[in-house]
Amino acid sequence: MTTPASISATGGPHRDRAHHDPAHRDSARRDTTAPGPVLAAQSVHRFFRAGGQETLALQGVSLRLEPGELVVVVGPSGSGKSTLIACLAGLDEPDGGSVHVAGHQLTHRSEPERARLRARHIGVLLQSANLIEHLTVSQNVALVQHLGGDAPRADPAGLLAALGMSPRAGAYPAELSGGETARAGLAVALANDPPVLLADEPTGELDSTTEAQVLELLARITARGVAVLVASHSPAVAAAADRRITLADGRVSS
Repeated sequence: MTTPASISATGGPHRDRAHHDPAHRDSARRDTTAPGPVLAAQSVHRFFRAGGQETLALQGVSLRLEPGELVVVVGPSGSGKSTLIACLAGLDEPDGGSVHVAGHQLTHRSEPERARLRARHIGVLLQSANLIEHLTVSQNVALVQHLGGDAPRADPAGLLAALGMSPRAGAYPAELSGGETARAGLAVALANDPPVLLADEPTGELDSTTEAQVLELLARITARGVAVLVASHSPAVAAAADRRITLADGRVSS
């Protein structure tokens, strides 16, 4: 099991530390020597029907996500970014194609089966709704770990400390600032130490300073070997990514 020790909410070394400090790498980074992608989608299609009309949200989208890379999905509103994140996370079932995570087929399974695979292998960070309002930050993390069953899990206190959230562990979501909410949501997404993090517009409602802090945290997560895929309109997110995927009308255009 990895630890969150390499994540820091307040400055410090960036990705290079994980590459050049063996002690840091051994204690904090996943083994990324296994061949093949940790997440793969092949010819994913998704359509919706409403009022006799059919909307083609995704049209044959294929992608691969390798351990330790930060990939951004860009495109105009309505291009299919959120639908793609939902299908990759197993929150939605595509109408065609397949998704595999950590060598397991995620698609064409029941919702309970997808939920078990998601709890073990995928962290999901949304623009909102990552936190249950009547639970404190630490209780939100504990709930996700409980639902994960025997999935590997991060040490809750260490995870919150690494994200700079220890002083706010007992706070409720309504009591958090925008930056604190983003970091608390990230703690929930990382609670079961997943190899994949999928984020849908995680900085959409943040100011530029707080957005930069979240991007720094995402870079530190990838330095531990976690594969991160972010759907975003933000130029800052696109600039921070290792690779960019552009969606247009539900298709990959670049």
